[in-house]
Amino acid sequence: MAVEATARPGFRDFMGLFPTGVAVVTTADGAARPYGMTCAALASVCLYPPTLLICLQTTSATCRAVEQREAFAVNLLPADGRHLAELFPSATPDRFGRAPWRLSTRGLPWLVPDAIAVADYDVVRTESVGEHTVLFGEARAIEVRERPPLLY
Repeated sequence: MAVEATARPGFRDFMGLFPTGVAVVTTADGAARPYGMTCAALASVCLYPPTLLICLQTTSATCRAVEQREAFAVNLLPADGRHLAELFPSATPDRFGRAPWRLSTRGLPWLVPDAIAVADYDVVRTESVGEHTVLFGEARAIEVRERPPLLY
């Protein structure tokens, strides 16, 4: 059976009615140069071990950097963090120069103090699906601040 290469009419509208949190996925290359992109496609997989999945566009520089580094951070955005959600999918040069951030103890960019929660993950598995790469990550370091989340 052949798989249709085009989206089903109405699928984007259908998924748009399902509220999800908004995050920026970040990583750094071997020279500590940061990469990041907005990601609303993430989900908890299991608590033991603490695993989630993220979906990144395969052709993106961020996806390539995550696959090379085999690690990424997830920065959950606060309700007032729309500016970050709009900054990171843009072609704006030096996006990390326009947002406060620091390196985690594991060398991954954390968007603090803006993010309401941040966690470092090691990539434990990848799958290709359509134009995306699904990356499964196991949590290694977590910080949480209690604030309302940004929803899409």
